[in-house]
Amino acid sequence: MESAMAVDLNPWVEYEFRVVATNPIGTGDPSTPSRMIRTNEAVPKTAPTNVSGRSGRRHELVIAWEPVSEEFQNGEGFGYIVAFRPNGTRGWKEKMVTSSEASKFIYRDESVPPLTPFEVKVGVYNNKGDGPFSQIVVICSAEGEPTAAPTDVKATSVSVSEILVAWKHIKESLGRPQGFEIGYRKDMEQEDAAETVKTRGNESSIILTGLEGNTLYHFTVRAYNGAGYGPPSSEVSAATKKSPPSQAPNNLRWEQQGSQLSLGWDPVRPLANESEVMGYKVFYRQEGHSNSQVIETQKPQAVVPLPDAGIYIIEVRAYGEGGDGTASSQIRVPSYSGGKITSAQSALRTLSMSSSVMLLLALMIPSTPW
Repeated sequence: MESAMAVDLNPWVEYEFRVVATNPIGTGDPSTPSRMIRTNEAVPKTAPTNVSGRSGRRHELVIAWEPVSEEFQNGEGFGYIVAFRPNGTRGWKEKMVTSSEASKFIYRDESVPPLTPFEVKVGVYNNKGDGPFSQIVVICSAEGEPTAAPTDVKATSVSVSEILVAWKHIKESLGRPQGFEIGYRKDMEQEDAAETVKTRGNESSIILTGLEGNTLYHFTVRAYNGAGYGPPSSEVSAATKKSPPSQAPNNLRWEQQGSQLSLGWDPVRPLANESEVMGYKVFYRQEGHSNSQVIETQKPQAVVPLPDAGIYIIEVRAYGEGGDGTASSQIRVPSYSGGKITSAQSALRTLSMSSSVMLLLALMIPSTPW
């Protein structure tokens, strides 16, 4: 034979051919390729796949599909026919999409409520005629961005660096928000300098952290979803608390009585930009232990229990609405197991007290020149 018919080729596709001779001994080298030749056009036979809906703005029906590759377009003038109708109705509305690379069509109708179900199918065509449609799928019109602002927005100071922002929202107007965006700025800053933080889901509050102490902030809240952002709420304001007292309690004095320690110190006077002293916290723990116990008092004095034998480490902090202040120097106090002192411990304490008295007397008596 000196010719052959190539069959089952794709329409409107360029091909080239080579010929190879063969006999019982084996196969020879192929010929040089023929010139490129294109098959004739034909009506397309491949429908789009993966037809689905996408997020869009309110009153939009967004239809997406996977484009048909060029080798299956079968001719010039290839495009898509998008057909749709409200679920349960008769008669299709059809729209032509002339781009062979298109993968989405947006139908907008102000009368279409959000989340209205539609039956949708996507077909193909070219200059030779219309091809097949995809399988019918049901998709919904876009929900649209939220239309109402959150209500009852409140901002409450929590600490020197934290403010709680809380709000309410109307589900009917917000639909199904993906979350909320909280915008905040300092009092003297412009609105375009505002920072934002987002929540996800139906959260109705957030604690903003990392804020500056003793600073007034302004806040707005708005809902968002895949279509965009809703309107912002009315602006609310709150100031972070003043910083805690920076001065540490000093001049600690104590007197041990059995298994108790009477402790006193000088009152702390806060600076003008610091929060008022609401009280004091006495932290105490046994040496070798990491967890401290805490005694709170409004006066610059406290009684500390020393129930177990060993060395106790004690420090004092003033506190205000801004939190705990700077700690005092630590003191180390021995305890003799609830006041039950052995003869050896008693001798040790007596020796220690005697040494202290002798040292004090030595410091008080002026030296006499020889």
